Amino acid sequence: MEHAVTTFNIVSLSDSMTHHAHNYHQIVVGLSGQSEFDIKGVKKSVLAGAGCAVSANVEHSFYGDQDNQVLVVNTSSRCSDNSMALFAESSRSGYFNLDLRTQQLISLLTAEAQQSKTDTGLCNSISQTIFYLLKRSLISPTQERPTPRLDISLIDSYIQQHLDKKISVAELASLSFLAQSQFYLLFKEQVGITPHQYVLRKRLEFAKQLILVQRMPLSQVAQLCGFSSQSSFSQAFRRLYGQPPARYQFLI
Repeated sequence: MEHAVTTFNIVSLSDSMTHHAHNYHQIVVGLSGQSEFDIKGVKKSVLAGAGCAVSANVEHSFYGDQDNQVLVVNTSSRCSDNSMALFAESSRSGYFNLDLRTQQLISLLTAEAQQSKTDTGLCNSISQTIFYLLKRSLISPTQERPTPRLDISLIDSYIQQHLDKKISVAELASLSFLAQSQFYLLFKEQVGITPHQYVLRKRLEFAKQLILVQRMPLSQVAQLCGFSSQSSFSQAFRRLYGQPPARYQFLI
């Protein structure tokens, strides 16, 4: 019995259409941006967390936008466990979407591999682990899996440390090793509001503390809470609490 030889690489696909076939099986997983594939006449976009399986000697074409980055896993065509046939069967058209847990694990493993390129043994182990994760995710019998949960305490800690600065969804998503779109949807589902609304509320809650406890001038409160001006701070405060910060400061 011959075991599969598996290698992987992280690449950015050209923005020019490439058309070819190769004598090894290949799995492509989107990490960022968007790429377009055509496998045996079936065209589909591959975004972060999605992917496609291309069997050996199958003609296919592809290209990517300027921000695309993909994980490419190559496996010997002499793979003894017929995994590629199972991949193709499980994904039907050759395309698939990974569950969130698998996406997170693959992101962690690829990041570690990027930091340890000279460690051949580690990279080989990571390669086999990634292939196993893909195989488990796409081939294993469907099981009920708990809905993934974001670590809100970690997100809160990051927001608290950066309240005086601009905080992007991309920054928050990176804490959970997720693409922005995936993080946005999961966050809204779990918390009930968008990440932007959540950060804004945290800024205003902190502002109330500064006004109540520190008795700071409103201009300084606005600056410490990351607002571009006292005016924008006052407008946001009024919308959330029904009164301007100056009145709130006066009443206390």
